[in-house]
Amino acid sequence: MQETPTVTAADIARLAGVGRAAVSNWRKRHADFPAPVGGTAASPEFALGDVEGWLRDQGKLPEVSTEDRLWSHLSAASDHLAATVGEVGAYLLSRKRGESPSLPDVDATVRQAVADLVDRQGPQATFDELWRRFIDREARRIGATPDELADLMVGLADVAGGSVLDPACGTGGVLRAAVRAGCSAAYGQEIDEHTGRLIALWLAMRDVPGDIHVGDSLRADAFGDLTVDAVVSNPPFGDTNWGQEELGYDPRWEYGTPPRTEPELAWVQHSLAHLRPGGTAVILMPPSAASRRAGRRIRTELLRGGALRAVIALPARAAAPHGVPLHLWVLRRPAPDASPPAQVLLADGTDGDLGAVCARVLKAYRAFTETPESPAEEPGFARAVPVIELLDEEVDLSPARHVRTAPAAAKPEQQVATASALRSRMRQAVADLTALSDGESWPPAGAEPRSWRSATVADLLRGGALTLQRVAAAGRGTTSDRAENEAPIRTLTAQDVAASRSASGAGDERAPGEGIEIREGDVILPEVLHGGARAARVADARDAGQLLGRNLFLLRPDPERLDPWFLAGFLAAEDNLNAAATGTSVVRLDVRRLRVPLLPLHEQRRYGTAFRQLQALRAAADLTSRLAEETVRALGSGLTGGALLPPDVDPAGS
Repeated sequence: MQETPTVTAADIARLAGVGRAAVSNWRKRHADFPAPVGGTAASPEFALGDVEGWLRDQGKLPEVSTEDRLWSHLSAASDHLAATVGEVGAYLLSRKRGESPSLPDVDATVRQAVADLVDRQGPQATFDELWRRFIDREARRIGATPDELADLMVGLADVAGGSVLDPACGTGGVLRAAVRAGCSAAYGQEIDEHTGRLIALWLAMRDVPGDIHVGDSLRADAFGDLTVDAVVSNPPFGDTNWGQEELGYDPRWEYGTPPRTEPELAWVQHSLAHLRPGGTAVILMPPSAASRRAGRRIRTELLRGGALRAVIALPARAAAPHGVPLHLWVLRRPAPDASPPAQVLLADGTDGDLGAVCARVLKAYRAFTETPESPAEEPGFARAVPVIELLDEEVDLSPARHVRTAPAAAKPEQQVATASALRSRMRQAVADLTALSDGESWPPAGAEPRSWRSATVADLLRGGALTLQRVAAAGRGTTSDRAENEAPIRTLTAQDVAASRSASGAGDERAPGEGIEIREGDVILPEVLHGGARAARVADARDAGQLLGRNLFLLRPDPERLDPWFLAGFLAAEDNLNAAATGTSVVRLDVRRLRVPLLPLHEQRRYGTAFRQLQALRAAADLTSRLAEETVRALGSGLTGGALLPPDVDPAGS
């Protein structure tokens, strides 16, 4: 680590909660602004301590949490951030095990911040916070697997109670998902030493059996004869220097030696080689691997041998590279005496958001595995395709080529009934939307916009007007002991908040009493911001009693001091969110930096009523739009499918 932590202008902007232009103006207008101590003329670097002192003297330094202070010093003082986080992580693991280690090679500020956090929240939570920030910072460079996609992958592999291997584990997104799902052991290999050490520490913090090795899995397989229940991985794409020449006669190539231009098929066969008979592999693949001519022979053998069970096309932006709709290949190591299955499931989930697609994929795949020989089909999404149909000249496994885009034609009377019902619902929705739009006028505040004193969420937390709750990083999966006749508890996910829908997550991932139960009037915000998504939600009767999911903040206001709708409305203001957001590829919300006007409770309630009306207007508009789309689709498919005739209207008069 360097002796003097330094920061760039962008770092200063994040530290002060302003734009980079403001930092540039400060440098020009204030002669006492700290001089650069390094960097270049185009990208100067400043001493972190000097910058913090200047900001504090100018009253421009917001309240900085211990976590922020620790991360600022770690990231500013380290030339090798992963190695430094690993050193701190090793220290925290020793503390968790009851040892008394020292923390060498760090400055006093870091040492004190680590000690403060450990005293407040323990070694594991402290490491998890550093881990999360490291992933946020490095996500674009290292191509981390998003949690939602990783959860889908381990769900398809059905890892609960079984051993899991990720031969290209990166920062461990897939292995962490496997632990959340209740795997019995986790193994991984990663080519980067420091990144591999971090996932090993994460697993060790949770006492998960298994091992993490450093090295190139294809050239130097560290696990030899190990076989596991599931292999789940997001391997690197397009690396033609994967070792094809020296590995030409490797026994792993049971389905054919991969050409140099087909590294992904090498990863597929490496994964199959580590499965026990009947074990499942789920591999993230580029879409070109489903159709490239060079891989046709291996695809043929995977089909004939019964190893390939499903190919699933995902929406674009599901994972890096974000402009490409990636595929998931689901494979199974055939049992020696088993007959090859006659069908393969192909699913096209390229339309829609990942959250909705995940649920449909899991449902379709589970139905397929329960009755693999049935001619199952979900028009426009999934189809069980006979293997013989795929074994043509191209052996193209692209789902879009084989999944029908339109449902089978309905009988005319059925189509009329469906379209009539949709039109009736749409007319009622339009009437409701019009009624909400025709309310009282919204008067101006005066000649100038109104201004007010405000406080940060951090201030309100200290004053007791709010409490903040978050779900801790998941540990080993558990099973709920709820009685069968009790209503199931669901988990409110970040995707539910973004889509303004009811809780959809499974509620049995935590032991009774372990989750955070939502109450009516709680204000819930996502930790990760997505453009256009809902940014704040006031819990209502449908949310009450459900569990809070991961990557969400729950703010519980004191009803004698804060109105929840007032709070949610101002917290979700675009300028407020922008000022409290950090990151570029992954934009995270620092909820403690959000600001709230200081108004009397009776006035808060006036604003709260207005924000509630806006929410009702938005919900009515969303419903009207959805019903209009469904109506157009039903009428259009009825016309093109021959079930409906055009209305009896004179074309000349139209």
